[in-house]
Amino acid sequence: MTAGRALRLEARAGRLSGPTGSMAPGLAQANLALIPARLAEDFEAFLRANPAAFPLLARGRAGDPTLPELGADIDLRTDLPRYRVFRDGAPVAMPTDITDLWRDDLTAFAIGCSLSFEADLVAAGVTLRCHAPGLTCSAFDTDLPLTPSGPFGGRLVVSMRAVPAGQVALAEAVTRAHPQSHGAPVHVGDPVVIGADLGRPIDGIGLTDIRPGEVPVFWACGVSLERAIAHAAPDLAITHAPGHMLITDLPVRGLAPETTR
Repeated sequence: MTAGRALRLEARAGRLSGPTGSMAPGLAQANLALIPARLAEDFEAFLRANPAAFPLLARGRAGDPTLPELGADIDLRTDLPRYRVFRDGAPVAMPTDITDLWRDDLTAFAIGCSLSFEADLVAAGVTLRCHAPGLTCSAFDTDLPLTPSGPFGGRLVVSMRAVPAGQVALAEAVTRAHPQSHGAPVHVGDPVVIGADLGRPIDGIGLTDIRPGEVPVFWACGVSLERAIAHAAPDLAITHAPGHMLITDLPVRGLAPETTR
C-alpha cells in the first residue's frame, strides 16, 4: 500500500481531518474541484487559460467519484481530510465527508498543488519553517486578475513561504522545474505590490511571519478555485478546504500536467 493510499484511508475513516502539508513527501498532492457537468467544459477552458494557477492533473467523468489515474481506490467523497461546500457561489460548510452531498452531475477536476514541491525544496537546501508536521504555508488574496473564461473569473490567490534571502534564487530554480505544482514564484518581496496583506491569511491558517534575513516568496495557489466558483456561482460546487489536499499515488518527479482526456 502506498503512503498516499494509507493517508486517504485515514481520511476516509475520519482519523485524518487536518492539513496535509509535509505528509507523504515525494507524492503529489492535488487541489480538488467538483463542478456541475453543465459547467464542466467552461471550467476546463478556464483552467487551461490560467495554467500557472491551475495545472490540470486529471478530469473525471460526471457522477464518478474516482480518479484512477491518480491513485488506487480513490473515493473523492471521503478521501480528503476536509472539504469546502459552496451554494450559489458562497461557502456554507466545511465537512470531512461529502457522501450525502454527492450528485450524479458532479465532475471532478484535480489540480496540482505547491505542497508537492516543498520536499524537493528542503532536499535542495532551502530552509522552510512551514514544512513540518502540523504546520503549513499561508495563502492570500491578491489584486492579480485571472484570465476569465465563460462564467469563471476572479483574482489570483497565492501561497506564501518565508525563504532566507540567500536561498531565493535556489527556490525559484527548484520550483520552475515543477510546472505541475504551479511552477516558479509569481512574486518575490513586498506583498503590497500584488495586493496581498500578510495580516489576513485565508482561513487564518499558516505561517505568516517574516523573520530578519527572510523574504516572502509567493506562488500561484489552487485556492484561486474558490474565487472562480464565487464568480460563476453554480448552485453547488465543492473544493478541498485550503491546506487539506487529495494525496495521490503519483510521484512528484516526472509528473506532467494532463493534456488529453
